Amino acid sequence: MSVECYAPRLLNPFRGVTNTIRYESAEAVTLDGVHWDIYVSNEKLLDDLHQSHRVQVSDIRYGSWSLESGLKRGPLFPSEDFRLMEEMGATVYEHLTRVHQKVPFPFQDCFELWLLDGEGRPLALLESVVSEHELDLDRSVAWRVGFAACERFASPVMQSLGAASPAAGEYLMRYINARAGVSPAAQWFWRLPNGSGIGMQGIDLPTAWESRTLDLAAFPALFLSQLGHDEAHRQLINDFHAWQAPWLLLLSHLDLDTRRLLERQARRQAFEVMKHHRLYPPAADENEIKAALVEAILRRSQADVEQSQDNTMSTYYIELHPSPGGDRSI
Repeated sequence: MSVECYAPRLLNPFRGVTNTIRYESAEAVTLDGVHWDIYVSNEKLLDDLHQSHRVQVSDIRYGSWSLESGLKRGPLFPSEDFRLMEEMGATVYEHLTRVHQKVPFPFQDCFELWLLDGEGRPLALLESVVSEHELDLDRSVAWRVGFAACERFASPVMQSLGAASPAAGEYLMRYINARAGVSPAAQWFWRLPNGSGIGMQGIDLPTAWESRTLDLAAFPALFLSQLGHDEAHRQLINDFHAWQAPWLLLLSHLDLDTRRLLERQARRQAFEVMKHHRLYPPAADENEIKAALVEAILRRSQADVEQSQDNTMSTYYIELHPSPGGDRSI
């Protein structure tokens, strides 16, 4: 088996991509192109099992790696099975040291699960997987906006919607799921290189929607459909896409106009741009990305100065409240 390099998306909610190096059942993954985690597992335990759905084997941490810090090993286990996993982990690690600068890797998660609207059109992307055997039909079909969006996403259009509570993120989540109807359905599609999708299995899927083929235009490029909404809700979705801009820029299929717009919008979240920019495809306007990085560096420097001058702040407080440049997940 050869070593594979690819970048599956993190979905429901969409929160980025994991650039992945895989050999057999060992993986090295990164969310920022700098820090890598290496995991191994023993998938041979599944050889004699006959399951109607996917079964996962627990991962063991082989170690972590960055160019600056080198390899930091995880715990060692004295067993024959672990020796075999060690060999797989070593193969991934050796390959990582050779190809880590070649990120971003190509997307290969071409099987997509879409929540459908009442007319059977793709409404919101729920999941994507690399191979057909990973298709999962035993799962919820509710679209989730994510904890970070519930806490931080805001939109001025909420006033015109007359919905001061709940917050914009939670309101959007409820609205999208309501668009799926009383009996929501989801369908897996095999996305072809030209962007069209071949309908596959589904969850609570009406027979009339099985085995169909939809063209590229049927699939929302930014994972939430803009069809069938009134102006206020369409603007709410646009505002949500603007808030997601630092993560959406990780996608490789965007046209230049969309990428240019997202680059301008992403500047509002300079620290997130700093975190992910190494994994961005070529920019439409490199100056926008550079401006965001400069802003993040200046703001981080200022925060470090302010923190060093505050001698009354306890260590306990600092640990629980990192500086604005600290790591935050979506």
